[in-house]
Amino acid sequence: MAISHWKSPPVAHNLCCYRALHTTTTRTTSSTLSLSQRPLRYAVVGAGFAGLSVAWHLLNSSGKDLGLRIDIFDEVGIGGGASGVSGGLLHPYSPKGKLLWQGAECWNECLKLLSIAEAAIPQNFNGFIVRRRGILRPAMNLKNLLILNDNAQNCLASCRIETIDQDAAQNLTPNLCLPFNSAFYMPEAVNIHPQRYLQALFLACENLGKELSNSGFGVKELRLHKKSIHKLLDFEVCLGAKADLLPELSGRLPLRTCRGVITHLQLPDDMGEDYPDHGPSILSDAWLAFQGPRSLYMGSTWEWKSRNSSPNVSADESSSALQELLPKANVIYPAIKDWTFTGAKAGLRAMPPLTPHGSLPLLGCINDVIGGNYACNFWLFGGLGSRGLLYHGWLGKLIAQAMLCSNEEMIPTELTSWKKIKQ
Repeated sequence: MAISHWKSPPVAHNLCCYRALHTTTTRTTSSTLSLSQRPLRYAVVGAGFAGLSVAWHLLNSSGKDLGLRIDIFDEVGIGGGASGVSGGLLHPYSPKGKLLWQGAECWNECLKLLSIAEAAIPQNFNGFIVRRRGILRPAMNLKNLLILNDNAQNCLASCRIETIDQDAAQNLTPNLCLPFNSAFYMPEAVNIHPQRYLQALFLACENLGKELSNSGFGVKELRLHKKSIHKLLDFEVCLGAKADLLPELSGRLPLRTCRGVITHLQLPDDMGEDYPDHGPSILSDAWLAFQGPRSLYMGSTWEWKSRNSSPNVSADESSSALQELLPKANVIYPAIKDWTFTGAKAGLRAMPPLTPHGSLPLLGCINDVIGGNYACNFWLFGGLGSRGLLYHGWLGKLIAQAMLCSNEEMIPTELTSWKKIKQ
């Protein structure tokens, strides 16, 4: 498929659900094809971070000799949900600089998928998928400074946290203001262009399917369907894209919704100094994800309990977002006053419950949740919240392996404990 920068399509929850149409068995007869030779069939609903990670890992883990068919359903295509409008700032730490639960595994697996996606893009591709300039987090108050400094001592060697002063910070980002003369710099952290990345990952899945089909005995098929699902059995092989809105799952998933608006700003040609090419993106009360010397995204707002999944942002909503975000950005980057608002986009996050390990996504087989007798297994990988980019690689690998083996016990209990929460 061609890779390009898609304009923001309609946004959905970052929920991804799967239906395994049938599993393998060793039963054979002389007159029929062995069921073990029949292709496994999976329906993956949602073509965002979760869905494409699962598709890749199903293909990569299924073995050369096993036939496999994967149907991906998303009414607005690749990156059409909340994944496609994320900020794209990737690192394995909490706002306090603490390594997140299984942060090392998540970080490493995400970097692997990024490399796989980059390797799939054609030579004439124009634009970045991964911008490697690091991320800078200023300390905003004394308590914040002490906590960040303490947690930085336990950072990963593959994603370091360096403490720098005002002078060092301004060498990276001129005009940066540090309220407490200290910032925490993550030189290996990266900025992802979500839609370009997702389109490249889908292309990598297509390439892998063709490669495995040509080198083994099992045919691998990957198909994308732009279809909307409204109830569990709308399609023979499909579970709904907005799983928490399906009647079979309504009120049974411990998720909260939150709408976030992201604004796009540009520096006019006749105004100010270019943002340096080596300059990092910035994390603060408002984050700044730089796309180049004169382009950035600023975010994000948090409108809890919203059910508005439209990517369209009205003039009033844009104005409100700017009034909220610009003063926060101005505290650490006063030069933001020279940048001009050019547009906004929005996404609806599906936020998971807080656990002793933090807010973790929901994984697992959900046949017992939906009830009824089905000749297949239904699986859920949802509630990625605002950390879908970090989580999608490792957790997609885990649930794909569990699906292939029809064994939920392969998933850490921290990710399936949501089933015990009473709704």
